[in-house]
Amino acid sequence: MVKLGKLLKHNWLALVGGIFVAAVGYLYWRFVGCASGSCPIIMNIKNLTFSLILFSLFSCGNKNASSENQTFIDNENINNQINTEKKMGTIHLSKADFLIKIANYEATPNEWKYLGDKPAIIDFYADWCGPCRMVSPILEELAKEYDGKIYIYKVDTEAEQELAAMFQIQSIPSILFIPMNKEPQMTRGAMRKADFNKIIDEFLLK
Repeated sequence: MVKLGKLLKHNWLALVGGIFVAAVGYLYWRFVGCASGSCPIIMNIKNLTFSLILFSLFSCGNKNASSENQTFIDNENINNQINTEKKMGTIHLSKADFLIKIANYEATPNEWKYLGDKPAIIDFYADWCGPCRMVSPILEELAKEYDGKIYIYKVDTEAEQELAAMFQIQSIPSILFIPMNKEPQMTRGAMRKADFNKIIDEFLLK
């Protein structure tokens, strides 16, 4: 019943055409008739009707296959988009995230112990800050270029005032560079992309 429903849905025009041709053939035979016992017109109409039905069946199958292929392509594109979104971009940090991913300064207030598995950059910013808005797209580009090599985090100093106070943030943007086996370094003010590249290559990844 389901296949029949799909057949009628996708090929109704071909089926209606077949029924129409069969009806015309019947009316011709009923009211006009043929001189011989085997009417060639009726035979041709029957063959045409049969061909239309076969066409509708194969046409339905092709449409279903095309629909399945399109669904597969759409799903693959969605998965690629999701994977791309997961791999790229900066990451916003709250205090709770900071204590887990960066350093638990509450447990070890007198010792810096980086908890990450890759070098990191932390951008201390605010939405109203003009220089911060200039740096933001640069950091997004860097997150894509160095994907899998470093983390790039953002801390909103308005929302996370405790973190801002912890690092004595007095001007923004302030950028904290965290290598794996060395002490972190802080820079203040907007930077060019070339300056970021140099610090990443020579300090974080070297």
